[in-house]
Parts: sequence; structure tokens; C-alpha cells
Amino acid sequence: MTVERRVGVGYDAHRFSPERSLVIGGVPIPNTPGLAGHSDADVLAHAVTDALLGASALGDIGRHFPDDDARYADADSVELLTETAARLDREGGWRVVNVDSTVICERPRLQPHVARMVERLCGALRTEAANVSVKATTSDGMGFTGRGEGIAAFAVALIERGSEGS
Repeated sequence: MTVERRVGVGYDAHRFSPERSLVIGGVPIPNTPGLAGHSDADVLAHAVTDALLGASALGDIGRHFPDDDARYADADSVELLTETAARLDREGGWRVVNVDSTVICERPRLQPHVARMVERLCGALRTEAANVSVKATTSDGMGFTGRGEGIAAFAVALIERGSEGS
């Protein structure tokens, strides 16, 4: 058997909502308005989920966790990511090789929370910290993130199945 590898790209963005608490990468971020969305609006977890679904050709997050389904109202997006990673393994024999992600926002400063985000994502993906990268940046005042209207995230995931030398 040969090793099959695939790459997927994910993106998500949500506007700020003062009625909610902010959660990014499964980590609560204090003293900052949350994000509007059907689930907990975790842009990082959503981007990673979409990257995995794209890599495995299983569609997108909206197909699997639709925003008109009451079961996903205020859902923990890291739990949805956990479910997605398990599904890839169960249905296709896929495992996560690595994930690289970037969160874009002017505020809050995320660097103090990045290690915990990596830890939460690793738990969901059943992989080690060496395989998950979370970066945070600003857009230097440009666009909706630069104006402080919301937060965006990008993710790239590499998955594989099979074994070498078989």
C-alpha cells in the first residue's frame, strides 16, 4: 500500500457581538466581545474543520453542521472539530499530519493564548503540538478586521492514509 496525502484550506470570519463571550481555538478570551454565529463562532476551529473537510473531499462545515440545525446552536466548535477528525479516520482512514493556521484581528492580542489554543486543537485532532501551528497577526488597520469589526482565520491541513513500505 502506498501513502496518499491531501491538502485542504479553510477560512472563516465572524463579526463581533457584545452579547457573546469570545472563544478562539477552544480558548475563552476574557475582556473582549465575542463573535456572532450559530455555534460558539470559533473562527479558528471552523477554519481548521473546513481545511480537514476540504482535504478529504467531504464538503464544508455548513454541510456537516448546518446553521439552521438547532443541535448546533451555541455548540462548542472544538467538539465539532473532534467529531470531524474522528469521521475522517472512521470513514476514510485519514489521519492529520499537520495543521498551520493564522488568526487575523487587531484586538485582542492573542499571543498569550496561543499555547493553550494549540493544546486544545491537538486534543481534537489527536496529534502532537509539533504538528499544529497557530499564528496571530493584524491587518494593519485595513479591511473589516483592521477596523475592529470582526476576526478571520485561515488554516491549511495535510492528511494522509495508508502506510509506507507496504
